[in-house]
Amino acid sequence: MTIRATIVADSISDAGKRITTMQLRYPRFIHAEELTHRVLSTTPEEIVIQTIADGLMYDENLSRNASSSRAIPVNKLIQDVLDDTAKPIHWGKNQPGMQADEEHTAPVDVGLALGFHRVHEVSPQEAWLITRNQMVTMARAFDAAGYHKQIVNRLLEPFSHINVVVTATEWANFFGLRRHNGAQPEIHELADKMFDAMEYSKPVKLYEGQWHVPYVRDDDKDIWDYGLAHDLDLKPLAIKLSVARCARVSYLTHDGKKPDIASDLALYDRLVGSEPLHASPAEHQATPDKTFLRGSEPEFEQPNLHGNFIGWVQYRKTLPNENIQ
Repeated sequence: MTIRATIVADSISDAGKRITTMQLRYPRFIHAEELTHRVLSTTPEEIVIQTIADGLMYDENLSRNASSSRAIPVNKLIQDVLDDTAKPIHWGKNQPGMQADEEHTAPVDVGLALGFHRVHEVSPQEAWLITRNQMVTMARAFDAAGYHKQIVNRLLEPFSHINVVVTATEWANFFGLRRHNGAQPEIHELADKMFDAMEYSKPVKLYEGQWHVPYVRDDDKDIWDYGLAHDLDLKPLAIKLSVARCARVSYLTHDGKKPDIASDLALYDRLVGSEPLHASPAEHQATPDKTFLRGSEPEFEQPNLHGNFIGWVQYRKTLPNENIQ
């Protein structure tokens, strides 16, 4: 199983505001983005409700895009599941509440599930892999019958990973909740790796007019050559390529090949030129906002264009009709 956090782009403005983009890989079963609600108290006059961010990526400060199992060919997802099976890192014992404190080692009886008609006890780790194998068998059967991958791949999701690109300027709330002792172990592990990645990364200084563009490298000669050959301004070209690659959650194509710039631009047009606008991949690109002094305190000139960032103008906010989605 893989839990990984890799810095894709890390920038800091002249005003000292840092923006960081990471690519993550972790078990899909911790990705859910739902909110849960707990009633704290009730009176005839009011109900006090605590909102709990139960999903890993539910944080309004984070911009994120994730790979979809609907887009992955069945055979490719099956191979990924077999090569790198998502599974718990803490086999908790059942108890009341949302947290399992004590590690559990009791064997699991899989006899009836395997058709043995007798007790057949195995370790929880082996039982998990047996369940995976049964789901792989069923997925292959659905695939052979001609069902679409958006149906077939749902059978594989408990055992699959998800790749996510996430960008933010404000991380304190995320790390405060996900690195807490009460967090699910797999979530805690990922948050620790994200925190460590940021601790060891040195952000690049960007000034007004320069752009934070994940998955686009300054030394990419292909982009320079393409821009010159087609008489294109390199700055908007880089932004468009970054949008397309954030939508794919990869610098490479889905086939693992180096991207074709024309294809990336076509993907950008499908995203940003569509009705309604598919704008979330355009949240990861940003440029430092101007600052001015109001009294003795610096303030940003265009906070209305920051979106969920602080101190950075988010590319999405510069697009017409961006608030449709």
